[in-house]
Amino acid sequence: METINLRRHYSRNTLLRMILLAVAAAALAVWKYDLINAVYFKDQLTATGWVINGAILALFLLGMLRTVGILISYMGEESALARFVRNVDKRPDLDPLKGVGVNSMIARRYATMRRLHEARSPINQNALAATLVASESTRNGLPRFINNILILSGVFGTIVSLSLALIGASDVLENAVSATGMGMVIHGMSTALSTTITAIVCYVFFGYMFQRLTDAQTNLISGVEQVTTAFLMPKFQVQTDNVLYEFTGLIRSLQGLVDQLQQSQIGFEATQDQLADTIALYRSKVEGLDDHLDTIKHQLHVGFRLRDDE
Repeated sequence: METINLRRHYSRNTLLRMILLAVAAAALAVWKYDLINAVYFKDQLTATGWVINGAILALFLLGMLRTVGILISYMGEESALARFVRNVDKRPDLDPLKGVGVNSMIARRYATMRRLHEARSPINQNALAATLVASESTRNGLPRFINNILILSGVFGTIVSLSLALIGASDVLENAVSATGMGMVIHGMSTALSTTITAIVCYVFFGYMFQRLTDAQTNLISGVEQVTTAFLMPKFQVQTDNVLYEFTGLIRSLQGLVDQLQQSQIGFEATQDQLADTIALYRSKVEGLDDHLDTIKHQLHVGFRLRDDE
């Protein structure tokens, strides 16, 4: 893992920060409950504020749930990537996907590159990286949409509330002593304030978490591409430089084989000379053997006193 610049627990740390921020926000809400009750719940003439603030909170919670789901999946991806690197570094003789989920990013990247290699097709890492970025960007579609419209929802609530205030102001102009009209003006202004506060608070919190989610995605994709460059490309990619290097090694091996053949040829020539000397010696021995046989024959004739015809 020393060669890979990957923050292994980035997603987990982001989730922990989210929990801590949520706890802090809940504690602040309990501490300032009287203020929150005065702004959001007390003396509400209509349900407009509850509806708009509820819609803003619903969007916020929906986006947070989706963000949490993506971060949990990225935790698994980071763990799978770390396991893959450990398998390649410490146990290169084993399957690098041992203990790695088959649907993880690195497992799908490994399978894709192996399939391209077996098909004798060139591997374009830039295309693979662009495909991965595009695929992961689609997962952030809902959080990105909510992040963009949260502040607009507050503006929408402000406009609706000011409209209620204008209705109340028109009633005041029609009847100067109309308490109902003045109450509607105050209610509209209060609702405008509450919806704006809700949207701004949700936007700040959600914007921070969405940025952390984007950083976690970038960190993970960067790790996948680093592993691809450091471990997978040398294994599967066939490049001109690699071919030339391997061809040079083959030539060197052939040169060594030629040298061995030359040494063997010299040995064969020496053996041939030895065989020629042995044959010449054997031939000389055979020629001397005839003289010895004649001598033995003569000695037998003399010893046994045989006649020449016997």
